[in-house]
Amino acid sequence: MSNKAGKQKKKHNRSLFYRIMAWLHLWLGLVTGLIMIIVCLTACIWIFNEEITGLILPQTKIEKQDRPVLPPSAMRQIADSLYPGKKMSYASYRQRRAAHIGIGEGRRSNVTVRVNPYTGQVVHVEERKEGNPDFFRFILNGHRFLWMPPKVGRVIVNYSTLIFVVILISGIVLWWPRKWNPSTRKQAFTIKKGSTPKRFNYDLHNVLGFYSLIALACIALTGMVYGIEWYSKSLYWATSGGTKFPKNKPAKSDSLQVGKYFTPEQAMDSAWSAVVSKHPHAQGFYYSYADTSKPASSISITVYPSAGNYYENRVFAFDQHTLKPLRGNKIYAEKFENASAGNKIRRMNYDIHVGSILGLPGRILAFFAALIGASLPITGFIIWLGKKKKGKKEKKSAIPAAKAVQAEPVREGAEL
Repeated sequence: MSNKAGKQKKKHNRSLFYRIMAWLHLWLGLVTGLIMIIVCLTACIWIFNEEITGLILPQTKIEKQDRPVLPPSAMRQIADSLYPGKKMSYASYRQRRAAHIGIGEGRRSNVTVRVNPYTGQVVHVEERKEGNPDFFRFILNGHRFLWMPPKVGRVIVNYSTLIFVVILISGIVLWWPRKWNPSTRKQAFTIKKGSTPKRFNYDLHNVLGFYSLIALACIALTGMVYGIEWYSKSLYWATSGGTKFPKNKPAKSDSLQVGKYFTPEQAMDSAWSAVVSKHPHAQGFYYSYADTSKPASSISITVYPSAGNYYENRVFAFDQHTLKPLRGNKIYAEKFENASAGNKIRRMNYDIHVGSILGLPGRILAFFAALIGASLPITGFIIWLGKKKKGKKEKKSAIPAAKAVQAEPVREGAEL
């Protein structure tokens, strides 16, 4: 094969590769565009849910005081005084914020009472009908499963996110200039000022897509951990050096020890004191009460060592009857610095997903990345629509020209 023929074949293969990438980028984007708009916009809201709550409910901001917060038994007394006969399921506390008391079943309790964690003063009560989530739970439901039945919506969202990763890869291939020179560099990295609306829209899609690529890829890849089991396990296996993802069996109390040592209130307060004494400088806690109707149910306490980060969390479990420490969540059972590499990466997953791994600047970065992510399907659709209209105009203008070419010999034949 001659050198010229080899170059032509190489050029043909490159052209075919770009056409395939363009086809994938277009049609995958059209299929998942609306889904990703919803997912990205709800992400923008969720990232700053605590700050938004602070603006809407300023009374929930509680300055840190140099004294201990109320124990679980005191929180239960507050709940019982407001809603006698209803079950208190959990309480959570973050420094400089009111403590939350959940009344109902599990984390999705239908009553949330916010109290001053030092005095017990009730600062806000929110009641919801069964099945009606609060605003941010509504936003999170849209983000995770598009307000559809979870079993259906989660599959759609998570595999659309996987497709979105493919779109990002094809996008960077299409963005990459064929030749690097001052003109192509300027076109690839800057939005042209004073351009036509069509060109401005193209630059928004092309340039902003490039700048947000890494952040969007990190958000998408970490998001799939929560919904695609094979991906989650594979990622853990790859980042842990071939270790299988640990199975977390629920911590169970010894049901044969019911009523022998502690009342439920004594057990909860004692477990709380044991954890707090080991973490006096913790920035927050989340604890769930053992379900006394289920003898095997256990006490769970999560410690937040630092404000704004979740990867340093530690989860403790106790037998509700004997207070014997139990091993619950294996990934969060030990200190972050003592965890294996695979566990460290998995523990950082949520912080990477919402940007808090870099503090407030990281969350701001994640916000703008998600905002750009929501805009990409829109600007991409406008580009496709413009090309489609242009193609129709060219096709219509080509028809009269073709008729003129066919008519010319007829006129010449008639003259002969």
